Amino acid sequence: MNTTIALVIPVFNEAGVIETTHAKIAAVLDDLPFEFQINYVDDGSADGTDASLAALAAQDKRVRVLTLSRNFGHQAALTAGLDHAEGDIVISLDGDGQHPAAMIPEMIELVRQGYDIVQAQRIEDDGGFSFKRVTSGAFYALINRVSGTKIQPGAADFRAMSRQALEALKSMPEYHRFLRGMVAWIGFKSVVLPYHEEKRTAGKSKYSLVKMLRLASDAVFSFSLMPLYIGLSAGGLFLLLAAAEILYVITLWLTGQYDRIVPGWSSLMAVMLIASGFIMILLGFIGVYVGYIFQEVKHRPKYILKK
Repeated sequence: MNTTIALVIPVFNEAGVIETTHAKIAAVLDDLPFEFQINYVDDGSADGTDASLAALAAQDKRVRVLTLSRNFGHQAALTAGLDHAEGDIVISLDGDGQHPAAMIPEMIELVRQGYDIVQAQRIEDDGGFSFKRVTSGAFYALINRVSGTKIQPGAADFRAMSRQALEALKSMPEYHRFLRGMVAWIGFKSVVLPYHEEKRTAGKSKYSLVKMLRLASDAVFSFSLMPLYIGLSAGGLFLLLAAAEILYVITLWLTGQYDRIVPGWSSLMAVMLIASGFIMILLGFIGVYVGYIFQEVKHRPKYILKK
């Protein structure tokens, strides 16, 4: 029985880029003795990407295009592609050319050897200070400390999965999706495959700072209750300080040092403001979790297919 390989490639406003990326991918696939299905997911592009994908589908019978009704975000688009991928092995990669297609044969071979998940790990070149590198390192250090799920630093949405692992991933229906963490959470036999990120074919990254912060927020609040524990710890600390203050005042009363008991307006206001600040932060954390629950219980679809 022939092994079928499905590729999932989400794209957003990549007209003029996706053609080059597809050519690189096709050059690799043409030399492999497998049946391939290439699923491009158009995440509501508005720059002519739909016409580029239609042209690729007309030229290459392995190409299948999924078009979302609007821009739902990278994780939702990737989920749409994974939901519709038909293959014994499913490989996800980005459409900007930064994930090297030359690694696809090695990924396939590792899955055929018995690994259910082949996770590509980006290796940073020593290029000095980089805001993205520093924030990425801080994020992975944080998420690995506050959650019970180990996520490889530098892990990207460039991976291969067996059909069994993919079905396990598809059984997780949450609305706020951090697929790197979800893939790590399901377990299964996995291996890490390092790679050096290639330069973008053209254009610029669609992951703005706001989108990266939103993804980080989804990761932290989906995989950890640590923000609530921070609020509880701060509350406990203030209770201890209050108990110490009460003990101090009682000691002054018992020893007759009434002159030292002077109302301190400034210190009282400082304590009240600090305590109020921590309370507001804790309420904010609770509000975020309640908001996540609210969006989950509505059971809205994570994406809507236009065609």
